[in-house]
Amino acid sequence: MIEVETDSPAGTLALGRRLAALLGPGDVLLLSGRLGVGKTLLVAGVAEGLGVAETVTSPSFVLVRSYEGLLPVVHADVYRLGSTGEFDDLELPDSARLGVLLIEWGDAVAAGVPPDHLVIRIESTGESSRRFTFLPSGSWMDRPLAELLA
Repeated sequence: MIEVETDSPAGTLALGRRLAALLGPGDVLLLSGRLGVGKTLLVAGVAEGLGVAETVTSPSFVLVRSYEGLLPVVHADVYRLGSTGEFDDLELPDSARLGVLLIEWGDAVAAGVPPDHLVIRIESTGESSRRFTFLPSGSWMDRPLAELLA
């Protein structure tokens, strides 16, 4: 586990860019935190770090958005799903196997993703400051998460 604090939206974007440097094909990231805490902003930083030129927006109402960059980025929001069966029907891990999959409200579907994944818990610690807790699982245990502290 590692914790990183940011003090502004720009800091959250920069953290996402640093995280992008650790990602490879097939990676799955589960994001959790209250509404408005910065999940989509972190995804935008990751996408920027992966060379995505398009503006990243929340997939809340469409469930999934895909972006092309150095690696394909699949950004999902499972808040509105009614069951894990609905998540299974989306086949997101399979559709993102050549890129990275970032799932907002990921706690709800953790049992349905591969054992190699990274959980990112986001907490508000002030008006624009955030605490990010990175919880690695599987092969993520061997990744250099300390690089996120830079």
